[in-house]
Amino acid sequence: MTVILVLLTFVTFLIIDHFYSKRKGVAPVIVTQPAKAEVLREPRLQPSVVAGFKVPENVRYHPGHTWALSESPNLVRCGMDDFAGKVASKIDFIGLPQRGQWIRQGQKIWSIVRDGVKVDMVSPIEGSVTDINEAVVKNPQLAAEDPYGEGWLVTVQAPDSKTNFRNLLGGALARSWMEEAALRFQSRMPAMAGATMQDGGVAIGNPTAEMPTEKWAEVAREFFLS
Repeated sequence: MTVILVLLTFVTFLIIDHFYSKRKGVAPVIVTQPAKAEVLREPRLQPSVVAGFKVPENVRYHPGHTWALSESPNLVRCGMDDFAGKVASKIDFIGLPQRGQWIRQGQKIWSIVRDGVKVDMVSPIEGSVTDINEAVVKNPQLAAEDPYGEGWLVTVQAPDSKTNFRNLLGGALARSWMEEAALRFQSRMPAMAGATMQDGGVAIGNPTAEMPTEKWAEVAREFFLS
């Protein structure tokens, strides 16, 4: 008898709970959204300056002062770095490779001409040249004035770009390399060294402009590894 009473009591509570829950219902969940979503914009990467020369952190550098920037898994944009632009100072002509030409990493890829003297520069990447910068062909000085922007030189289809990029300099290693190169360059240009090191800013625009052509070619070939 006791067991029956307990069961009846339990069933009664279940019925009461069922009807109570049905009457109460489930409160709707109201999701509020902000009136206007805040758009976060990634700041544009600005070139860092090392010993007076711009060294953007999103590109990789060949010790011959050329740079490479990956635009897709196999497409790489290349040019001369800011150091090379300052060394060149005034460029009368740039000889670029032909579209479709196969180039190797460390191979001579383009040449700059100043006062009738040609100095070669080496490729930072291996692959097939897909395009050349026609704007630089028309205005060679653009390569020295805006080396990482409008002054780019070629694009290359590089099937083994990952391996190539491992051979290039980036990050802290690139900054240390540039600082060492700047010190060597300043030792060759005492007049420029004092001004650059003192104010800590970007190197003066044409540090080799007054250098005799033969001396300039010697310095350029030393740093461009050609």
